[in-house]
Amino acid sequence: MSVNTDRYQTAAARYFEAWNATDPGTLGKAVAEAWAPEGRYTDPLADVAGHAQITAVIAAAHEQFPGFVFRPLGAVDGHHDTARFGWELVNEADDSAPVAGFDVVTLSQDGRILRVLGFLDRIPAGA
Repeated sequence: MSVNTDRYQTAAARYFEAWNATDPGTLGKAVAEAWAPEGRYTDPLADVAGHAQITAVIAAAHEQFPGFVFRPLGAVDGHHDTARFGWELVNEADDSAPVAGFDVVTLSQDGRILRVLGFLDRIPAGA
């Protein structure tokens, strides 16, 4: 375990704040706080760069899954400028979690995200 644990936990917390923001103004601000301006987000369903495109991907996820929130699964782990963590997408009405995965992030010197490589471990049929 690295001595930079707080750095990784802070980055993951900002990441979840962005993914859980639903108001457009709050979402844009949260993305800017979590990602560096040149930040990228890549998973099996998206490959985007920059705050505007990342914001659009998050907004689209909220449109597809209204009433859901992202929450961490397990601890954040990291070394050097890289962290990884699991997550699940949870229905606030019944606490079900039809989507889950894990992300590997590369951080900039200021602790914001330069790159996310996301992996989906569980997705609903037809998604």
